Amino acid sequence: MHSTINHQFSTQLPRNLAGNISFFLVNLIIGLFLVPYFISTLGVAAYGIIPLATSLNGYVGLLTQSLNTSVSRFLTVDLQRQDYSGANRTFNTALFGITGIIILMIPIVILVSLYSPVIFNVPSGQEAGAVYLFLGVTSAFLIRSWSGNFSVSLFAYNRLDLQNFVGIVNIIIQVICIVAFFSLFGPSLAYVGLAYLIGGITASILDVFLARKINPHLVISIRDFDRSRFSDIAGMGWWVIVNQVGSLLFLNIDIILVNLLFGATPAGEYAVALQWVVLLRAIAGTVSGVLSPIVLIYYAKEQTGTLIRVSRSAVKLMGLFMALPIGLVCGFAPVLLTVWVGNEFSFLSLLLIILTGHLCINLAVLPLFSINVAYNRVKIPGILTLLMGMGNAVLAIVLSRDAGLGYYGVALAGAIVLILKNAFFTPWYATRVLGVSPHTFSGAMIPGVIAALVLAACAAVATSIFVITNLLWLAVAAGIFSILYLVIIWTVGLDNFERGIFISYLPKCRREGGK
Repeated sequence: MHSTINHQFSTQLPRNLAGNISFFLVNLIIGLFLVPYFISTLGVAAYGIIPLATSLNGYVGLLTQSLNTSVSRFLTVDLQRQDYSGANRTFNTALFGITGIIILMIPIVILVSLYSPVIFNVPSGQEAGAVYLFLGVTSAFLIRSWSGNFSVSLFAYNRLDLQNFVGIVNIIIQVICIVAFFSLFGPSLAYVGLAYLIGGITASILDVFLARKINPHLVISIRDFDRSRFSDIAGMGWWVIVNQVGSLLFLNIDIILVNLLFGATPAGEYAVALQWVVLLRAIAGTVSGVLSPIVLIYYAKEQTGTLIRVSRSAVKLMGLFMALPIGLVCGFAPVLLTVWVGNEFSFLSLLLIILTGHLCINLAVLPLFSINVAYNRVKIPGILTLLMGMGNAVLAIVLSRDAGLGYYGVALAGAIVLILKNAFFTPWYATRVLGVSPHTFSGAMIPGVIAALVLAACAAVATSIFVITNLLWLAVAAGIFSILYLVIIWTVGLDNFERGIFISYLPKCRREGGK
């Protein structure tokens, strides 16, 4: 059985990785293009309303996202054990339960959207557009939350390549619609909301189609709604919700606080630097997302030893991998901002460093979160994350307003609290769940931190010696650093097992050709 699972992984892993890389590259290219495009057409203040609207999706979708996380765990276990009767009960219980929740949330979404110009600081003349923006973005999110019941099947069968394909289609349609609407009718926040809605509907249709094709065992039937199964899903989902609230207070509160405390224009400036946090998290999701279904499948097959070894190596590999973009962003920060959005935004370089530097620790631990979900041990992490998330919100207000640090205080608060959580608690709790040494995962994060610091220092020295005036030369410089870094890491930074994990991600023909 173990060899069968390994064969399935070796076949699917390269596809999943290719899909994740494609999804990331699309996000990167479009992100680099859209930010200066929005600033030039809408202005920096109006641009800041867009990430503000998308950040609210996390709060709107607390219940649906948390239940989908819980469902992914139960449905994956059912399908991997070929319990199709149980899988249908799980699927239909989740489908009809989340449908009911979404219906109840519609009035809330409408009210928040209608009063968004009152709640938040919106540039003068953009009030109506902001209402339609919030309506479009949140409606698209609810539609995708509903179709998430179907895409869970793709996750359960480790078809992340198809999930990424749907995500790519969604993003491309959004961008095409935005550019077309702006060109035909003029720039407006309302058209951004409409573009999100069109993309969300299209992606949801694809979700349903692909899920039915990959997993024909699941059939929609109200008779399979199981109250006892809903209690199991909701029981785990409740603590996932607690965890989600805390995570949102870490990750989605900053742009909201900056808007409420300092206004639309500072929020727009903050959003410019925040875009790189979004991109770096997308890179991390590209890699860690491949591991999540594997952890659940190893758990379902009761292969704990392999799960532990792979997870430890995944933390080290994640840290070393993320050290490259994080170090380059921090080291090249002033030049990056200048050639990307203009010299007038180069003053945001310190903010960019504060927002991204700590990610070498906080993204390295992402593979460990799947362990808590697999073992249904989400209560304690949920409570701690909620408490620390509340502490982050309070500290952000104190540092930014009372200590006079402005939006730098908001960024600094997030860095401090996230490091306290993920440098100590997250790796320690994973060892408690697995019953291994408390230091199993903590030491695996250190190489990535050191690598990020060295890269940032080298990049900063390079900018003081060489003049970089455009994105092309910046890309060349980053490429040279990347090649040197990867060669060094491959030769001296990895052991044979870790090299083997990397090689397993390559297509089979490449591996055989290299022998």
